[in-house]
Amino acid sequence: MAPPLALDIDGTLTTPDGSLDPRLFDALSAWDAPVIVATGKSFPYPVALCHFAGLPERVVAENGGVVCTPDTVRFAGDRNRAVQVIETFEARGGDVGWSDADLVNRWRETELAVAMAADEALLRDVAAEYDMEVVDTGYAYHVKTPGVQKGDGLELVAAELGLDPDEFVAVGDSENDASTFAVAGRSYAVANADDVAKSAADVVLSEGYFDGTLAALDAVRD
Repeated sequence: MAPPLALDIDGTLTTPDGSLDPRLFDALSAWDAPVIVATGKSFPYPVALCHFAGLPERVVAENGGVVCTPDTVRFAGDRNRAVQVIETFEARGGDVGWSDADLVNRWRETELAVAMAADEALLRDVAAEYDMEVVDTGYAYHVKTPGVQKGDGLELVAAELGLDPDEFVAVGDSENDASTFAVAGRSYAVANADDVAKSAADVVLSEGYFDGTLAALDAVRD
């Protein structure tokens, strides 16, 4: 029997150019155990992914700030403080790096994200003034409430499913996946993962991006 999964999106279900790997739709829709999508992306993105992949909407979004199942949606984190951080950052000359449309943050409920080209040192200094933290996912700097993390979301969804988090296999690529790796029973870092994720994982794969995820799924299914 296949184990339940907790899967990141960026760098894990994607190709090197950042697009979703189309093979994921067949792989996940055929998986005969629960799948949780656990990501730093804003809430609508993983919900839409589940919808189009034919999966129940079991989602941990915004680095644990939003936890969703088909029956419940729970929020953790102080978006208002994140807004204050961004306003102060910009007032001191910082640039968040997005267009006026800001599709990265438009639908965020609990945190805000800043482009990788931003002044990281200034952003971290301002965040600390507001008792917030900055997480570098390799795709954006996330301004978030300390203590809110993906691993807590996995525990909540697992409990609602009547499962132990230790039954899950987690796959990811970034420091924000370390908390998921800590609570899952087995964890895999794809080859393109950062050092934090690789150190936290039980297995570091030789394949990257969705090729690595497929290798992990083959290993745990076998």
